[in-house]
Amino acid sequence: MEPMLDDDVERVLVVTAHPDDLDFGAGGTIAQWSAKGIAISYCICTNGDQGGNDPTITRDQMKEIRRREQTEAGKVLGVTDIHFLNYRDGWLAPTIELRKDIVRVIRKVRPQRMLIQSPERNWNRLGASHPDHLAAGEAAIQAIYPDSGNPFAFEDLLQDEHLEPWDIKEAWVMMAEGNDHHVDITDTFDLKMRALVAHASQTSHVGGFEERIREWGTRSGESVGLTNGRMAETFKIVTLG
Repeated sequence: MEPMLDDDVERVLVVTAHPDDLDFGAGGTIAQWSAKGIAISYCICTNGDQGGNDPTITRDQMKEIRRREQTEAGKVLGVTDIHFLNYRDGWLAPTIELRKDIVRVIRKVRPQRMLIQSPERNWNRLGASHPDHLAAGEAAIQAIYPDSGNPFAFEDLLQDEHLEPWDIKEAWVMMAEGNDHHVDITDTFDLKMRALVAHASQTSHVGGFEERIREWGTRSGESVGLTNGRMAETFKIVTLG
């Protein structure tokens, strides 16, 4: 089945483990969707309190810093609707509670398309397979199917919160092996970088940071046949229904 056309998508929900994950994995793509008038919402599972490398910053302070950074990064890409689930960083697991929290956000946002992390370990890019990433990906795909469209899953969401079931039409998976789709982000790379730089607690101390991100994008571009230094973000698309 062919992927949906962007013109047929009104709303997208992005679910990731940490603040900054989505900017690393899909910032250029999100910028393009936003520019087309698609409403983008974020669901960030953890509070990111294990991030940063400054020992003078307490973990409670880090939570607030990372929330603020993600909010500012979202503005760069035209995103202001951000749902922070506030699970403990480094301890995320695909529990029934996390599934329910993601279903709640899905039913509030009612997206046609979701963008999630891969629940499968990528042995070629182990850094992309942080345990929290795997847990967020697994919980998100379970929330998509079978939960979000089932009126008998988490019945209190319908009965007490009046959140009607909602079926997702397609899921885009970041950092997956066997990617089958790419987006040329050359023209939105600057916006991706601005969003990443907004995560100063995570990126400001990294030497040659922009060059590294550009290299990753160029390598992805080459892998899908782009030339002349053009950059790409790659995804696996799963159609549903």
